[in-house]
Amino acid sequence: MAGNSFGEVFKVTTFGESHGEGLGCIIDGCPAGIDFDFNLLQNEMDRRKPGVKGASVTARKEDDKAEVLSGIFEGKTTGTPIAILIRNTNQHSKDYSNIMNKFRPGHGDFTYWEKYGIRDYRGGGRSSGRETCARTAAGAVAKMILNHYGISVTAYTKKAAGISAEKIDFSEIEKNTMRCPDSNAAKLMEEKVDEFRRNKNSCGGIIECVVKGVPAGLGEPVFDKLDASIAHGIISIGAVKGIEFGSGFAAADSNGKDNNDEMKEGPEFLTNNAGGILAGISNSADIVFRAAVKPVPSIYLSQQTVDVQGNQCSILIEGRHDICLCPRVVPVVEAMTAISIADMILRNRNSRI
Repeated sequence: MAGNSFGEVFKVTTFGESHGEGLGCIIDGCPAGIDFDFNLLQNEMDRRKPGVKGASVTARKEDDKAEVLSGIFEGKTTGTPIAILIRNTNQHSKDYSNIMNKFRPGHGDFTYWEKYGIRDYRGGGRSSGRETCARTAAGAVAKMILNHYGISVTAYTKKAAGISAEKIDFSEIEKNTMRCPDSNAAKLMEEKVDEFRRNKNSCGGIIECVVKGVPAGLGEPVFDKLDASIAHGIISIGAVKGIEFGSGFAAADSNGKDNNDEMKEGPEFLTNNAGGILAGISNSADIVFRAAVKPVPSIYLSQQTVDVQGNQCSILIEGRHDICLCPRVVPVVEAMTAISIADMILRNRNSRI
C-alpha cells in the first residue's frame, strides 16, 4: 500500500490498524532544538480519543497514551526521526464477525476489496477513523514548531445536525461536547445529535478552522500551493467530503469588486474573502477554511448491500460507533493543518537568500 506519507520536508508516515496491536507515526525532517512538550502531545491525543462524554461519541474507550520512542533528548528534538506509538487496548473484534463477508454501505469495504483482494473487516483496518490518532500525534509535534513562530491553529464545529453556530467565541470551544464556539448552539446540537442516536441514525456537519500569525510568503506554486497542501491534508481525513477557503463557493455568486480584498496602509486587508491565501501563497491575513464532514456510515439500521460473492443481502451493523464525528474530527483538522503549515515553513527556507 502506497500513500501513507504526507509532507515534503516535515514528512509524516502513519502505520497501524483499528483492531491491530497499535498505531503510530514516524516524523522525518523535524528540526533539532525544538522544545518537546509532552503535555501538549498527550492533550491533543485526549481531545481526539474515543470514550469521552457526549451523545455524539462512541462508547469505545482507549487511553491513547502516546509513547515517544525516538528523536527526543533532554526535552528537545534532535533532528532525527521521531517515532510515536499508540497502543490499542479496547478493541472488540467480535463485534464485526457478522459482517466479515458483507460490505458496509458508506465504508471503504467494497473499494478496499476491489483494490487489494483482501480487507480487514474488524473496524476497517487502515480505513478506520482510528487511523487519525497517529495524525493527531504528528500534528502535535507540528504545533510545537508553529508555537516557535507564534502561529496558532484553532478549529471548531461550525455546524452539526443542521444546527449552526451564530457567534464565534474561541473560549467556548472546549467547554461543550460538540466543540462549538457558540454555547447556545452547542446545546441545540447536543439535543439534535441525541435525537439521531435514539433513532439509531447519524449526522454530519461543518468544521471551520482559523490559523492566526501566518506570515506572508508560505506556499510553493504551482502545484504545491498552500491551499492545495492544506486541502490535500484535510480531504485525506476519511470523513471529510469537501473544503472551501474564505468566501468559498459563495464567490461564484459574487463579483470582482465585492470579492476582491482591497488593501490599506500596513499593509492590511479590508476583507478576507481569499481566506488568507492569494495565488497559493499566504498573504499574512488569517487563513480561514471550512470542511464538510459526512454522517457516520455505521448506523444501527438495516441497510441493503451485497456480500463478497456479489449476492444481494441486508446488513445490520453492531458495535460501538460515533453518531456525529465533528467533535473528534476538530483536533484532526488542526493536526493536518499544522503539518501542512510546518512543512511549508521549512520548505520556505529555500525560497530566497
